[in-house]
This record gives sequence, C-alpha cells and structure tokens, in this order.
Amino acid sequence: MRKGYLPLGNAAWCGGDGVPNITACRICGSGKLHVFLRLGPTPLANSFIKPERIGDPEPSYPLDVCLCNECGLVQLNYVVPPEVMFKDYIYFSSTSATMRGHFAMLASEVLADFAGKGSLVVEIASNDGVLLRNMLGKDVRILGVEPATNIALKANESGVRTLNDFFNSGCARKIRASEGPAKVVIANNVLAHVPDLKDFVTGVSSLLADDGVFIAEFPYLADLYSHLEFDTIYHEHLSYFSLKPIIRLFGQSGMELFDVKKQAVHGGTLRIYAQKKGGPRKASSGKIGGMLDEEKRLGLYGNEAYDKFASDVGTLRAELLALLRGLKKGGKKIAIYGAPAKGNTLLNYCKIGADLVEYAVDRSPYKQNHYTPGTHIMVYGPEKLDESKVDYLLILAWNMADEIMAQQASFKQSGGKFILPVPRPRIA
Repeated sequence: MRKGYLPLGNAAWCGGDGVPNITACRICGSGKLHVFLRLGPTPLANSFIKPERIGDPEPSYPLDVCLCNECGLVQLNYVVPPEVMFKDYIYFSSTSATMRGHFAMLASEVLADFAGKGSLVVEIASNDGVLLRNMLGKDVRILGVEPATNIALKANESGVRTLNDFFNSGCARKIRASEGPAKVVIANNVLAHVPDLKDFVTGVSSLLADDGVFIAEFPYLADLYSHLEFDTIYHEHLSYFSLKPIIRLFGQSGMELFDVKKQAVHGGTLRIYAQKKGGPRKASSGKIGGMLDEEKRLGLYGNEAYDKFASDVGTLRAELLALLRGLKKGGKKIAIYGAPAKGNTLLNYCKIGADLVEYAVDRSPYKQNHYTPGTHIMVYGPEKLDESKVDYLLILAWNMADEIMAQQASFKQSGGKFILPVPRPRIA
C-alpha cells in the first residue's frame, strides 16, 4: 500500500530473473534465511493494465518468502526496485469506509493522549491525508510525508500539508531543521514496505522529541500465520513482522516499545507504541511478554511452522479451484468483488482467470476499466452487478467482507451467494 524506501542497507543485489537478490536479513544481517514458500513468478500486485496495453509484455518477479533463523524476521528474498514498482500508484486510503473510521479513531487517541497544543504530528506515508484530516483545526501542527506525487497532490488540495518525498534519515533531518522535533510520528502500513529498516528507524528517532511517541501499524505475522493469509504476501510487502524482531530493530536504534495493541483491520494488524530508551512512559511488560510467549507457542521463530503453512497454502489452492470449477460446471456464473493487491496474489497463484469468472468489480475508479495483472480479468464499477447478473461473488477483499456484504445486501436477497477464500474456501 505504500512505496518502497531506498537505500537497501544490508540487502545484497545479485540480479538475474528468478535469482534472489537479498542474501542478508534486513534487521540483523544474518545469511541464515530459510525459504519456505514459493508463490511463483508474479506480476506486481497493483500493475493494472489499460485495455490498449493488454498485448504488451508483462514482467513478473519471484515471490518467495523466507525466515531469518537468527532474529525471526519473515521477509521476501527478492526486492523489486521501487522505481519499477511505483511508477504508477493507485491506492487511495479514503476509498474504504472501514479505514476512514479506523483512522478517525486513531487520530482521536493521538490528540487525547500524546499531542499537546501546538505540538508537531508527522505521518509517514500519509497517502491522501485520511488520518491527518481528522486533526485539522485541532491546535496541532500536522505534516504528511508521501512519496507518490499524485497522492500527495490530492492531500495538499484537501488542506493537509504534505511533503512529497520518501522518508529516511536524511528526510527526517530536514524536517527537524525546518519544523522542530515531532511530539508524535505515525507510520501506518508502511514499515513492511521499507528495504532499509535501520535507516528508517534511525530517522524516526532523530525526528522525535525526547518525550515523543512513535506509533506504527502493520499486518501482524501471528494473524497471517494463524488464518493462512498468504495472499497478503506481495512485492510491496518486504517484511512480515512478529513482535520479537521488531523489538530488536528498535533496540538497535536506541528506542523501546512501551505498548502494543491488536487491531482487526487488514485481517489482523499490530499497533506498536515506541519511545526513546529511558522515555517517560512505563512499558506494558506484561502485555508485551504475553505476546512474545504466544508467538513462541505458535512456533513463529522456527522452520517447522512455516513449512506447514506452505503445505496448507497448497491445500487451500486446490480446494478453492475445486469449488469454482464445480460451480462453473453446474452452470453458475461467478464474479469477483474487490480487486485489492492481495487479491492479485491469490488469482495468480491459483491461476484463476476469465475461464472461471465473468468479471471483477471494485469501488476504486483507478482500477475500473482496467485488467487485473497476470490474470487479465476486466474490472468494472459495482453497478456492473445490476447489468450482468451472476450467482456468486468471490470476495477477494475479504478483510472488508462485512462492509462489502452490507453494501450488496440486495444481491443476497435476490438469491446470490458470497465466496470467502481465506482461511478456507467457504460459501456465505
């Protein structure tokens, strides 16, 4: 959902199609990387295709996942250069009512608990300003940092002061020099996209006031593992965090976690709260320790759990294909609701194309009238469902399933049914 960040730090580039270009863990530098899941050559998840370009060559890149046996970080072993991945960026956070509500609640918490009058609040990868808009007129200074030029422009037009740049230690120094130290720095759904994690956290530490707070959200590995959310793996997500490697990462830059909270969005998200070591807030050691114990119980630091995960992913693919083929053979028509990045991982890995589904619909105008990458399924607006009736809707944006099914209540009332693919294919 966010752009990548240069430089690559410990990442060693080897080059060559299909050849891993990451040979060292991006947190601890260890070369002990256990590859456990290979999703195959896959096009970029957000590289939707205009109809007039459907015959052009479509590059694909390895999508393999590995575990660092030293610090426990799960990560991709192939990184697509950011200038390739993000030449056209189409994700706008404000599209989803669920996310608008989620960020409004976070903004209220920041204002109530951490940001005093006149203090500086900086959001990294602020997208179209969906969170910071909630702080306009609230007696705090706000600044977004957003590398996508088109999205930063939209944010500025909406009144959210936004710097069009990548965040790194150099950017942090410039902001501090011009704006002063930040009382709060926020980074939602971006930490997983960062190649040079050490430089990023160093930048956060240098920007924060001595009593400042860093708040970040990212998909939580324990939920990904427990709910078989393999489709959240795509090239933009370089790291898949459990708590143990996060604590090590921040400790290396003189910071410490003092609280963690689980969030329901995106299929399971972890929100962390960090400060400079020795900061004024007492750590919730019991909560953090309990979460570390649960990660150990799940086996998230060893190879065996992930090898089983990969086997279960293969079973899910077989079950989903059997379900769709059976419905198709029985004369049923199937369409797709939602064309998120995760959905394109699932479609390409399972090889679901126009032979099984009629079309896809999505509320984002930036995806409509484009083909899905790799599988070449046309995406329309939701009104297509009224024009071309189907019997089943395969919900690829399953993390928004409640919102989608509420929007499409008339579809179910008319006899239509929903298919949820994760963690096991099922009809709702």
